[in-house]
Amino acid sequence: MPKTLIEPFRIKSIEPIKMTTRAQREQLLEAARLNVFLLRAEDVLIDWLTDSGTGAMSSRQWGAVMEGDESYAGARSFYRLERVVQELTGMAHFVPTHQGRAAEKVLFGAVCERGQLVPNNCHFDTTRANLEYLGVEAQDLVIAEGLQPSLVHPFKGNIDLARVAALLETEGARIPFGMLTVTNNTGGGQPVSMANIRDYAALLKRHGKPLVMDVCRFAENAMFIKMREPGYAQVSIRAIVQEMFSYADGCTMSAKKDGMVNMGGFIALRDDRWIEPVRNGLILAEGFPTYGGLAGRDLEALAVGLEEGIDEDYLRYRLRTAEYLGERLEAAGVGFMKPTGGHAVYIDARTVLPQMPVAQYPAWALCNALYLEGGIRGVEVGSVMFGKRLADGTETFHAMELVRLAFPRRMYTQSHFDYAAEVIAEVKAKAAAIRGVRITKQPRLLRHFTAEFAWAS
Repeated sequence: MPKTLIEPFRIKSIEPIKMTTRAQREQLLEAARLNVFLLRAEDVLIDWLTDSGTGAMSSRQWGAVMEGDESYAGARSFYRLERVVQELTGMAHFVPTHQGRAAEKVLFGAVCERGQLVPNNCHFDTTRANLEYLGVEAQDLVIAEGLQPSLVHPFKGNIDLARVAALLETEGARIPFGMLTVTNNTGGGQPVSMANIRDYAALLKRHGKPLVMDVCRFAENAMFIKMREPGYAQVSIRAIVQEMFSYADGCTMSAKKDGMVNMGGFIALRDDRWIEPVRNGLILAEGFPTYGGLAGRDLEALAVGLEEGIDEDYLRYRLRTAEYLGERLEAAGVGFMKPTGGHAVYIDARTVLPQMPVAQYPAWALCNALYLEGGIRGVEVGSVMFGKRLADGTETFHAMELVRLAFPRRMYTQSHFDYAAEVIAEVKAKAAAIRGVRITKQPRLLRHFTAEFAWAS
């Protein structure tokens, strides 16, 4: 067989891309206050801001949309999706939400109290914000290798079990549950090994603490386990997924990722301990428990998408796509989080802008440069997203300055990736001309979404 790994699908519908010039993009970025979140999508050539809800649904999913039962309570579509979730997770209780951050808000609001502490490998932006909004401390305990972009390690998303054990000994009374994000989005889309999941769950259990997993990209994590962890090469993705879930007491999911849909999410729980307050919170914020803020057609599309998302041919293509772009960047001398993750490539901005002070937000500056040079929209995962401005006006900074290029599912072809590689190489060649930024306006939480910037002097 040829070595080229082709897309395991055919294209039946297209969406035109509006082409822009550098001069036009300079004006557009200025109008957006140097924040690519504030650009209009139609002014972006390749939109890799996020893989959340931005992918293409299949013909099977569009067919399922037509069968959506829009009943307010007890819709047939809910029970169809519930069966799929229960079969994959082994968890008895399933509650749909309109997206992942809603699932987090409902669950945390039901079970967390001010002053508590939740450990995780890494909390992503909305997870952290939902906890901090409630006065709960979100603590990241990823292994040391996970904070070293150039270091190759098969499971850089693993949580540091020794640090968790120490935390449980000193702060156990403050911990309502432990979390684990698979794959670890903040740390470069890096996977968590089955052994680490198993050992973390056992450690928490010894201290009487449940494990809640953030499973936005559970299928990609399962594929990494199959490819990298001894003993799993001949195990089916479905069986790996089921084992992963078997160690958890609950999970939250943004189904806009590995659920292969444009909108949706859910909470799943193994036993009865939290289900009543969760359902009550859901009714207040999202809707009746059999629709949870989603239309029946959304529930139907998700039931199909969860099955399509664990297809091994698709997953092999998905992971290879990120690997391919990584190879192109390696050839251009651009550093990135190694090995490449499942849903994105994370450029290490310090390898492109080594002289730029962190106070000028090098990853943010690189994001702007990618848009100006080639119309590519990525997202900063650095000191704007995870740093904070303190009451005295000083700043805290993140351990890494990354630019995430997150790939919508089943959307872009190899030509788009080749174009992007050329743009990134050109940006590196012109790095001396890239300007840093300063924040001129920001909200208290999740500042990266709406903050405004000016060029640093």
